Amino acid sequence: MPFTGNATCNVFKLGLINGQFNFDGTQSYKIALYNNSATLNAQTTAYTTNGEITGSGYVAGGSLLTPTEGIADGVAYVTFANVTWSGAFTVRGALIYQVSGGAAVCVLDFGSDKVSQNTFTVQFPVAGATTGLIRLS
Repeated sequence: MPFTGNATCNVFKLGLINGQFNFDGTQSYKIALYNNSATLNAQTTAYTTNGEITGSGYVAGGSLLTPTEGIADGVAYVTFANVTWSGAFTVRGALIYQVSGGAAVCVLDFGSDKVSQNTFTVQFPVAGATTGLIRLS
């Protein structure tokens, strides 16, 4: 089954409990882009090339992310700086994953195919207790 909506991956949830993930700058994360043939959901465990887009301006594996983490009002959160690619391609969604080992963090379903003619930007929500991409309360 293709994309089934936005999801925090189960492997990430468990990895938070056992200390596998942190966003303090000691670990690196990437975002990879996928077409509508990809099967990505909460059960996705790791980065995969199946369904990853190709095209000028995009390199397999995606782009490095710059995280912002914090805590406010009892809610821990993380979000990322926006990422832009130059090129023409069609994208359905994305996977954020840990570079070392490729463990999946979350799936972003864009809701429909997005077509880029020159540039494509993934715009992340601002950092905050009610707006961070990933929030734990």
